[in-house]
Amino acid sequence: MTNVNSINQCKERVMNVVRKLMKANINPLTQGNISCRDTETGLVIITPHDYPYEIMTVDDLVVLDIDGNVVEGKRVPSCEAPVHLSVYKKRPKVNGVVHTEPIYTNAFGIAGRPIEPCFVNMGICAGGAVPIMPFEDSGSYEFAEKMLKLMEGRNAIVWACHGLLTVGPTVEDAFKCTVMVEQGAQINYVALSLGTPYVIGQKKLDQLISLKEGE
Repeated sequence: MTNVNSINQCKERVMNVVRKLMKANINPLTQGNISCRDTETGLVIITPHDYPYEIMTVDDLVVLDIDGNVVEGKRVPSCEAPVHLSVYKKRPKVNGVVHTEPIYTNAFGIAGRPIEPCFVNMGICAGGAVPIMPFEDSGSYEFAEKMLKLMEGRNAIVWACHGLLTVGPTVEDAFKCTVMVEQGAQINYVALSLGTPYVIGQKKLDQLISLKEGE
């Protein structure tokens, strides 16, 4: 039986992230998409396709099963729902996915330059350097398979000439990763203008991540 309370809680959490992204000016207008997997039912709550965040409410969100069938909702789900669903299928510990189009992160994507972990908080959240996926049409299961291979278990990836996708144990964690990656991109951009940035090694990052997970 569908747990209405848990689904409604997920809807509220998605909308909370929507509001935070708008406030941070990371997702203007109708750009990007956000989803949350309800851990009790396995259902996925996702933002609708091409719908303004300024007027979006919980009633506009769409509930999908893991195969993409609409369980509840009056609107069309995001066209990139297959990417979200593929992440949930392949990475069972992930329960939140956030796709955004932040400016500095996109600049690195357009340049084809990975965002190196020069900023410790970004490195911990993302799990290492943020890779760049070559430009191609998004929104398909085939695209998602290529993306997941490039991610190699990391929590963030940049789609060249498009935007950023982050994941996390919760949708709030995915949002935090989004903010940290964009901040890391800004810091990298400034550091590159000053000289050669120091890059935190993966071994050290792994140690820091283990410490963080043990808190």
